[in-house]
Amino acid sequence: MYSVGSPENISSLQNPRVKQLVKLRDRRPRDEAGVFLVEGYREIRRALEKNIPLRELYFSPEWFLGENEPALLAQAAAAGAALFELSREAFAKVAYRERPDGLLAVAPQWRRALAELKLCAAPFLLVVEAIEKPGNLGTILRSADAAGCDAVIVCDPVTDIFNPNVVRASTGVLFSVPLVVEESGKVLAWLRERRMRTIATTPAAEKIYHEVDLRGPLAVVMGSEQYGLSEFWLKNCDVPVRIPMAGQADSLNVAMASIITLFEAVRQRTGGAR
Repeated sequence: MYSVGSPENISSLQNPRVKQLVKLRDRRPRDEAGVFLVEGYREIRRALEKNIPLRELYFSPEWFLGENEPALLAQAAAAGAALFELSREAFAKVAYRERPDGLLAVAPQWRRALAELKLCAAPFLLVVEAIEKPGNLGTILRSADAAGCDAVIVCDPVTDIFNPNVVRASTGVLFSVPLVVEESGKVLAWLRERRMRTIATTPAAEKIYHEVDLRGPLAVVMGSEQYGLSEFWLKNCDVPVRIPMAGQADSLNVAMASIITLFEAVRQRTGGAR
């Protein structure tokens, strides 16, 4: 059926591979093994498109939602992934999602340094500090990709960038947006060396975000869900801006605030009226 040889069949919930997949939901086992989980057709397809060397791919035809899965399995096998067919019950055990689609891969973690980023003449970056919720970080990555950001820099991380919810919320964009994890001090020094302006979002700012020139080399800096930006970034940023709030709420979800600010920058940078 799959034209990928004869994958090993696993039905026992006590199988060592099943147990290891369950463990990989937690950060410590992921870091120790240097891998993470990629669940879902779209996410795995995007990993393969970006030549991520998937080590293993587990599948259960009883959970498949469409007709494209066999081609994806063949592509993964051709790229070197070891395939394992799970029973419905075994896949339900290892799946992270409430409604799985029968596909789960194991991929190697990676680390990228600031020096490895390839920037254009007028870079457009998103810097996020101490984001706490994996879902927010994944949505932020997805938004940065949609806005055409050259990279996302995660400062002083609270959540693991390889958390399954990050991968899921990013819809696999984790594999396409250059991503760096680094300390705030090193990031600020790196930005200044490249003469990039930093725009920090904070409710206390006087200027409204769309009143500021967001063209040229730019880094938009967003803070954590609970505390916003730290004093370090508020003191060292070039221009603080705020999103006006007309109702009782005094702030927005960090992912939503990122979307609003990034796409105002896109509007300006693509010739839209200010």
